[in-house]
Amino acid sequence: MKKVLIRNLALLSVMLLIFSCDDFEEINENPLAATADQVEVEFFINGSMGGAQQNPHIAERVFVLYWKDASRTSRLGVLSQGRSNDGWTNDYFNGYISRWLRDITTGISVAEEKIATGNVKEYTANLLQIARIWRVYIMSEMTDNFGPIPIDGFKGENPEYNSVEDVYNFMLAELKDAVSQIDETNTFKPDPDLDQAYGYDYVQWKKYGNSLRMRLAMRLSEVAPAVAKQHFEEAANSGQIIATSDDDFRITEADGWNNFVNVQSRQWNDHYVTAAYRNIVVGLGSVTSADQLPASQHGTIKPAGYMGLKLDDHFTMLTNDPAKGFWLDGLPNTIDPRAYKTYPIPGNLEDEQYSNFPTWGNSHTQTERDLLDDDGEVLMTLDGAFTYNAFAAGDWGTVGTKNQLRSRGSYPRLGLDFRGSGKYKERVFFPSWETHFLIAEAAVRGWSTPLSGKDAYEAGISESFAYYGLSAHVATYVASEDYNNAGTSVSWDHITEPPASVTMTYVDGYTGVPGTINYTYPENTIYEGGAVKNDRLNKIITQKFIANQAWLPLEIWNDHRRLGLPFFENPAVENPLPDLPQLNAGNVMSNQVNFFGQRLKYPSSFVNNIPVGHAQAVQLLGGDDTVHTPLWWAKQN
Repeated sequence: MKKVLIRNLALLSVMLLIFSCDDFEEINENPLAATADQVEVEFFINGSMGGAQQNPHIAERVFVLYWKDASRTSRLGVLSQGRSNDGWTNDYFNGYISRWLRDITTGISVAEEKIATGNVKEYTANLLQIARIWRVYIMSEMTDNFGPIPIDGFKGENPEYNSVEDVYNFMLAELKDAVSQIDETNTFKPDPDLDQAYGYDYVQWKKYGNSLRMRLAMRLSEVAPAVAKQHFEEAANSGQIIATSDDDFRITEADGWNNFVNVQSRQWNDHYVTAAYRNIVVGLGSVTSADQLPASQHGTIKPAGYMGLKLDDHFTMLTNDPAKGFWLDGLPNTIDPRAYKTYPIPGNLEDEQYSNFPTWGNSHTQTERDLLDDDGEVLMTLDGAFTYNAFAAGDWGTVGTKNQLRSRGSYPRLGLDFRGSGKYKERVFFPSWETHFLIAEAAVRGWSTPLSGKDAYEAGISESFAYYGLSAHVATYVASEDYNNAGTSVSWDHITEPPASVTMTYVDGYTGVPGTINYTYPENTIYEGGAVKNDRLNKIITQKFIANQAWLPLEIWNDHRRLGLPFFENPAVENPLPDLPQLNAGNVMSNQVNFFGQRLKYPSSFVNNIPVGHAQAVQLLGGDDTVHTPLWWAKQN
């Protein structure tokens, strides 16, 4: 890593000779102010890849506050409540992603000029193709966030903007051509430290290019199925895809403050578990908590079918979270084994992965919190240690003022393994499990695939479990026909829909009197009208959501925008949400596309500095420049 960072400093020196302005208009500067003789292609690939890893400043704003909130991988209340921040967006659009695109586009131009003049090394032609593949990833990130972008931009002229459809057609064709032109028999390569992912292993880059093509092709499954099918089938059946963890596109992380620092490392960000995640993992997979925890903790496990303490005067009821109003005063009887690894049990201080952030305080050890009465006096004190709860974001009104439980010690938070302090010291950009879940979805759609849908689906689960060191539970898990809180089971062959309701037990938290309720599975009305909860597409996206939880929030958000899956709860509306007026107490029990953030608004600097470009982009967007306008490939209503 030291060698990579040293080379990054060298690259920075070269880049300073070429670029000198941090303004948005950088994209209109001449990227070849220094001649191709003075620079090497691998410098630009290295610089763009390093930048896209995201330093702590931009990672907090984009990866955490935007992507994780929109994907329900952290409870924050930004895009999920119709909110955005122009400063964050400006930083991302102008200072970062534009720079990553500019750098890699410059690398492509340098490679093409070297080839045209004969000033080449033995590996220049292969680096050109690798740069083209990486540019597609950066373009996909930009268009999936904003919408229309320039295909032929970042070359020193004011670019024309292109529709999302045109951008996707370009990216898919570019991947097809670039992969086909990589000479994998070439034994020459530049310094492997300048490729943080694969060390310039040409076969691995072909696998990544094909799997990335599968990902982008599947994005078009609902709007351009013929195009999606053609590109997907060609890539998936190429024989060179990311099939095992050894093929994963990962970048090693570092300490300090640089592009390689963990994207979730800022200690003041809590990364609370979300209600969406909890509803998906609780009851799923037939692996009990007793199977996962030491005997000393078994006394905290609750019986199957138990909801918890009913405290509906202290928990919002104005959300469609099916577990609203209940506090589980213990651990669920059955839970997906990855849950305790991703979000460790509150108060379990013996767990090395239990988050002690922020380390300058002890709030993570403070598990006892009060519920207040209407006069502000303490009504009762509850202990969050060895419980597993989550709650909807939003406005809780007066109910929230009486509830002091929503704190670090009382709710599960992302474990240290994923925050730069644990064993996962690599940011995962494309994992083998995603390849398999994509193949499973393609099989469901009737496309030609190298594996059957069931084999691919179960292979994706196995790859994900192996990542967590949980392979011993796979056999039990994949055979399970138990429904989770959202009404979905694991078994590929079990597609029976859950009953309309099931009887669950609880204890009245105010009187201590036991009772029963008819638990109703949530109606995800933006998928098949809410009537389908346990078909194979629900299963695939459920598993993809769990597997991608820690590292790929953008892909989770993309799946939800594309399909409306998995089920996401609405934020609470005890009081109206100023940026989400379309959601209210009268419709909170149903889902609508415009209840969920769909994109990032273009930054004000773009609007002000390049009004013609902005007007063109918005026209191509086909709607207002707001977070509520769906992209071309996403569900529209």
